[in-house]
Order: sequence, then structure tokens, then C-alpha cells
Amino acid sequence: MKRALPILVVLLVLLAAIAVANPYFLEPAGFLAFLKRAAPLVILAAGQYFVIVSGEFDLSVGSLVTAEVVIAARLIDGEESATWPVLVLLIVIGLFVGLVNGVLTTKLRVPSFIVTLGMLLILSGAVFLWTGGAPRGALSEGFRMFGRGSLGPVPWSVLILLAMGAAAIWLMRADFGKTLIATGDNERAAALSGVRVDRAKIFAFMLSGLAAAVAAILLGGFAGVSAQVGQGLEFSAITAVVLGGVALGGGRGSVLAAMAGTFTLEALFTLLNLYGISGALEFTVQGVIIIAAVAAGAIRLPRKFTPRRGDAHAAS
Repeated sequence: MKRALPILVVLLVLLAAIAVANPYFLEPAGFLAFLKRAAPLVILAAGQYFVIVSGEFDLSVGSLVTAEVVIAARLIDGEESATWPVLVLLIVIGLFVGLVNGVLTTKLRVPSFIVTLGMLLILSGAVFLWTGGAPRGALSEGFRMFGRGSLGPVPWSVLILLAMGAAAIWLMRADFGKTLIATGDNERAAALSGVRVDRAKIFAFMLSGLAAAVAAILLGGFAGVSAQVGQGLEFSAITAVVLGGVALGGGRGSVLAAMAGTFTLEALFTLLNLYGISGALEFTVQGVIIIAAVAAGAIRLPRKFTPRRGDAHAAS
């Protein structure tokens, strides 16, 4: 909780600014609408957190979201009876893509940046080949319920967000979380201590794939079918994670802070929209945040002093 305190303070300031600009935001319906809109990205960022804290990257989640929505629309094609089988299939696909990313990264020793960038291109190309740039089919009402519907006054997406957030916090407080942080902090030392590094990283990638599948289900229900529904989400998730104070090199940061960083990013964009600032600046803002966060981390954690050859000789 202490690690998440700075970003929580920033989030509260932004929420207060939104409330001043739009008093409707203070009403339950207005605040729930904000949570509903932020839920897919928060879940995606929680999955990205597991990978980043282990010392890796997952650039494939945005294209995976798009692929999942397109596949769902094509397979369901408005048939209500196909909803649940397709939902299960989407979860399996997400886990499988995460498994492939993890195995290629750990067993073949290919950098995760390259592996997941390649997966991004593969999924994007497959979606374009299958759809020709214009997705076909339609989502059923049962599918769209998760993104648009509600249980009483609370949207389903908010309930799913709470469940996924609680599960992520529990995982990081369990032995798996300690293993993952140790792996990201010093992989060799963790391996020498008996940590099964490869298994921890593969599981982290699978959790990221699972989060992408759930985000796709919510986005498909909320925004409908589009060949661009997941475009840029991988960068938004990474921005949210580093905004929450998670070190890109791995080994430091909390999942609660990563999720708070996502809400902060969403609140910032909401505030910019309220003041009529172009949404085209969103990528610029994300780029500035990533550079600033990494620079701040480098200042807080300076490199260890390595004596030059002449200094070492003089000391001897």
C-alpha cells in the first residue's frame, strides 16, 4: 500500500479536478461509468504487470484483444447458443498465446520484446487476412452483456474488474508473487536459490494472455466489433504500469500501484477531453510518461560505481 500511495494521491487530485469540471461525476452513475470505461485497460495492465515485474515485456496484448473480438464475432454470428462455448474458447486462446510467448522467451532464450513483437505482427496479419480489414459476424446479446449490462446498479465490467483485481493482489501476496519479484530483481540469484525461473515467467505470460482475453470480452461488449479495437492498448498498458511506479527492468512495484496507474491515466484523458484538448495527444502523453518514469527510476537507482582499471590499480 505504501508503494501505491504517491500514485493514489495523484489519482485523487485528478478525480477532484474532473468533479469540478463535471459535477455529474460525483454521482454514483457518473463514477460507475468511469469505472466501466476504465475496466478493460485496468485488467490488461494487471496482466502486463506480471510480465514486467518478472523482467520481461508483452507487446502482443493489443493485437490479441483485436483477434479475440474478431474471432468471437465470426464464430457467434448472432447465435445466442454459441456465446458460452466461444467465451471459453477465448480464454483458452489467451492462455495459449501467453504460453507460446513464455516458452519461446524462456526455453529458446529469445528476448521477450522480439517474441511478443513477432506475435503482435502474426496476430495482426492473421486478423487482416481473415477479415480483409472488415470484420464479419455479430456478437450475441449474451456476450455484449458483460461489456454493457449490469447486475442491479453495478455494471458487470466493474464486478469482473473487482474480481480480477482481488485475484491479482492475492497472487502477488502469495509465494508466486515473491517468486516473480525475485526473478525480476535478479534472475540468476533467484535460480541459484531454487526458484524455477522459467516456470514463473511462463505463468506470468499466461496471466497476461488471460487478462487480454477478459479485456477483449469487455471491450467487445462495450464497443462492438472492430479491426482496430485493441490498437495501441499494449502501449497504454505499459504506460499505466510505469506510471504506477513499476520498474521496467523488473523486480520492483506493486500490482495495486499498476492498477492505480491505469485509473490515473484514464482520469487524465477524461480531464483532457472535458477541457476540449484533442484526443490525438494521448499517444504523446503516454510517450512523455514512459520516458519520465524511466528517467525518474534511473535517478532513484543510480548505477553502482565501477572503478576504472587505473583506479583499481592505484588502489592495489
